[in-house]
Amino acid sequence: MTLHTEGDAARVRSMTGLDLAWLVDTWAERTPDKPFLIWAPFDDTGRSDRQWTYRAFRDAVRRLAGGLAARGVAPGDFVLLHLDNSPEFVLGWYACGVLGAVAVSTNTRSVARDLAYFADHTGAVAALTQPRYAALVASACPNLEFLAVTAADATADEAGTAPAADAPAGAIPFGELADGDPADLPALDVDPMRDLGVQFTSGTTSRPKAVLWTHANALWAGRISAAHMRLRRDDVCLTFLPLFHTNAQAYSMLATHWSGGTMVLQPRFSASRFWDTSCRHRATWCSTIPFAIKALAGQPVPQHSYRFWGTAAYLPKVARQFGVEIIGWWGMTETLTHGIVTDPDHPGPHGTIGRAAPEYDILIRREDGEPAGPGERGKLFIRGVRGVSLFKEYYGNPPANDKAFDPDGWFDTGDNVRIDAQGWLYFSDRSKDMLKVGAENVAASEIESVIMQTGLVEECAVVAQRHHMLDEVPVAFVIPAGAAPATLEQDIIEHCRRNLADFKVVRAVHAVDELPRSTLEKVAKNELRDRLPPITEGP
Repeated sequence: MTLHTEGDAARVRSMTGLDLAWLVDTWAERTPDKPFLIWAPFDDTGRSDRQWTYRAFRDAVRRLAGGLAARGVAPGDFVLLHLDNSPEFVLGWYACGVLGAVAVSTNTRSVARDLAYFADHTGAVAALTQPRYAALVASACPNLEFLAVTAADATADEAGTAPAADAPAGAIPFGELADGDPADLPALDVDPMRDLGVQFTSGTTSRPKAVLWTHANALWAGRISAAHMRLRRDDVCLTFLPLFHTNAQAYSMLATHWSGGTMVLQPRFSASRFWDTSCRHRATWCSTIPFAIKALAGQPVPQHSYRFWGTAAYLPKVARQFGVEIIGWWGMTETLTHGIVTDPDHPGPHGTIGRAAPEYDILIRREDGEPAGPGERGKLFIRGVRGVSLFKEYYGNPPANDKAFDPDGWFDTGDNVRIDAQGWLYFSDRSKDMLKVGAENVAASEIESVIMQTGLVEECAVVAQRHHMLDEVPVAFVIPAGAAPATLEQDIIEHCRRNLADFKVVRAVHAVDELPRSTLEKVAKNELRDRLPPITEGP
């Protein structure tokens, strides 16, 4: 571990004697009867909500951890959590941490190709999943020692869903695993630098990178997120963003746990259920995204208990419309929490993401490598302590680690930001070839590699088309290999559907004779983007 300042050393010392089990035990002892987790499924009218007090949550986590241990999961083993938002996700993630195992939280929109890669790359020994995904996980990950399946799916889609398939032969009921004996847990020394979790994040290569967190990383994420938002013990967080991503996992779940609050968990965002659930549980804050804000814009705003919403930038119009304060922020999986954030009392001008969080150093470099000045745009770098205030590493990917950090410890975020004359920061775009589809980061290169596998094209370029709800959607420009068949677009889209998560599937395919070029013969993707008018309505 390289420490650059005395402050870095202090951050390491601040984690001495702490791990996830400590956090679980602390609140179970201090406020045993206070609700920590309230499950608010979509088939409810308030009667089916279930809750876990801090003491009940600790006991359930330890039983599940004991069940995992009895099945042979050992400290250091990796376990796939292929679960939609659900109590089982929360219990499974914490149980892995208490056992000393590493929870690999995977996007449930992933296809078989993705899951096979996730399992192989981490060497996962087991998986926890839901009925609708069980057959997929079993077929894509044949080397797992066991697969545990919950009794039911978290939710049906708004329009309904096909009945869940029977659990694959040999699958273990999650309930059986959850009824384990804590006595089977191994005795572990407290080690804040022990590996805790993996999230796969899109990069500029064709395969996602495994971002590895330690126990110190998770505690840092909870502690600093809670401090930035000034969370209180009486706060109630509505959580609907997916827990397999950092936003919900760190900003909502871990921040709530650190501050001793209550988390109301929904399967996903639902515009029709948002206000009812918020008011019934007297939610005081939530982390949200532009898509959800837009979906709520046409609804009447009831009297509510919200103090603030956190989102991608400070939006005073939204604050006035919904009667809430807005906290703007910027962060990523590698930074654990907000590296840039607005102050609740001094939010700044419209659209700002704030200023550098006090816990981080940031640097904005122009293309010539010099620091950006007022009014200038540049590439964002951030520096912290790896394994504490920054992720530990890209697991199993030394070249990516070497490329991500410069000799002075600055991490290349891949984002461009602009600084104004007063020092406020604004997100500009991704300097890497990335798209933002809803709340998902998508590497254009991954989609391009899948399209090239069809053998139908000589060359392709995937770019973003502006979308009224999702911000961007992917569109492909291709040079056909030979005469283009009439079904070229359909064939490519169907191949993408079989090999990519749904949000990565291209919305359209445009056959062209040539692709525009810039310097060094690179495709001029800006010219391709300019050909695409914004999508202002429709799906």
